Amino acid sequence: MITGKILKLRNWPDGKVVGLAKNVAAELEERGLERDEILAALDAVRRSPELFLSDPLKADLARECIRVAQKNAPSPDELRESPLPFPVWGRENIDPEAIRQMENAMRLPIAVAGALMPDAHVGYGLPIGGALATENAVIPYAVGVDIACRMRLSLYEVSPHLLSQKPGVFEDALWNETAFGVGSQWKGSRRAQHAVLDDDAWNASRLLKTLKDTAAAQLGTSGAGNHFVEFGEFELYEPLAGLQAGVYLALLSHSGSRGVGAKIAERFSKLAQEKHPELDKSVSRLAWLSLDSEDGQEYWLSMELAGRFASANHFIIHRRVAAAVGLKEAAAVENHHNFAWRETLPDGRKVIVHRKGATPAGKDALGIIPGSMGDAGYLVRGRGEVSSLQSASHGAGRLMSRKAALNSISKAARDAYLRERGVTLLGGGMDESPQAYKPIEEIIKAQSTLVDVIGKFVPRIVRMANEAGDN
Repeated sequence: MITGKILKLRNWPDGKVVGLAKNVAAELEERGLERDEILAALDAVRRSPELFLSDPLKADLARECIRVAQKNAPSPDELRESPLPFPVWGRENIDPEAIRQMENAMRLPIAVAGALMPDAHVGYGLPIGGALATENAVIPYAVGVDIACRMRLSLYEVSPHLLSQKPGVFEDALWNETAFGVGSQWKGSRRAQHAVLDDDAWNASRLLKTLKDTAAAQLGTSGAGNHFVEFGEFELYEPLAGLQAGVYLALLSHSGSRGVGAKIAERFSKLAQEKHPELDKSVSRLAWLSLDSEDGQEYWLSMELAGRFASANHFIIHRRVAAAVGLKEAAAVENHHNFAWRETLPDGRKVIVHRKGATPAGKDALGIIPGSMGDAGYLVRGRGEVSSLQSASHGAGRLMSRKAALNSISKAARDAYLRERGVTLLGGGMDESPQAYKPIEEIIKAQSTLVDVIGKFVPRIVRMANEAGDN
């Protein structure tokens, strides 16, 4: 007779499964099978229970074996015991808490590779300045709330001396042809037209259908916080798009997908967290959606539409502002961050690369890395460094939190900083003071292996949202 003791000696677990195994053993014994044959038959069910689900005698045992295996299996949300290693650029300029955030992200079971840029600072879930590669999964919060936040630089074949000769003309253009802040929009005849509003993707889901009106109202507007549109002088160090090296008047902007991206991020971040209720609290915001799932595919389609909408925003802004001062664009460069891309690692693995506040820096890819309202920004060419996931910083990075900046920087100090550098500010909150940011030159120097600098932008007239502390 096959007893429970015999089964336990053969490493069968305690519980209902032993009783069911004894019942099967008794029936097989009645059929004339020898002891070793019975034990081998039982082991076969435990080893591959899915093969016996239609067997009249062994189906109950097979189902219980599957239940026990699932119960004892590690949770799909279980983190690695230790993070995967990742490189850090400009570590001396990075808050240790941002590095800890990146370490937590590298413990995710879907994480494949990562890197931290020199402008890195603490964010929600993934640090700002973090690049994270995952396997067949997208993390809405690692993309961010402002999906496809991006930069656009337009160059004009006129001297930047025009800015000091006719400052009122350029200031009026920024006041009248831009709209800033949460919920800002154009009304009536001021609404812009662009092919992005005819994109078929707006009809792909219920959510996107509801967001099309928001897109139409906010097309050609900018967000709050660190978003800007600014005139300045740009020095090009080498030929670009038909332009020779030299000094040009330029327009630079930073903004994203506005209410469209915010609503997409809100819905899918919540959905991802609901799908991973057991995920450790330290990384709960980094819950993911499988790209094999309908939800994952819907998010991906929505994210890409938000990217096209963000690009259209910048196009409209630049067209309107340039028209107001009678300028014709000679060349333009744009890139976005807060996005996810399908890419291939050197070992051939297909991955999803999230760049949360990180600029794509593939071989020869052009990107723009701004400083602050009072400091230079740089046009760069990527060097394709694989260890950084072909990424670079997306700016100087915050040195102070917004709250710390409001509590420690006076309006007089900020204005003096701008005045010394010949910058006129239209709007702008105290939490965006130049002193709240890391020195951009140090950040550029720290990533010399990631990008080559091919041009420098110096702001002269800066338009931002009217915000806290600026009155």
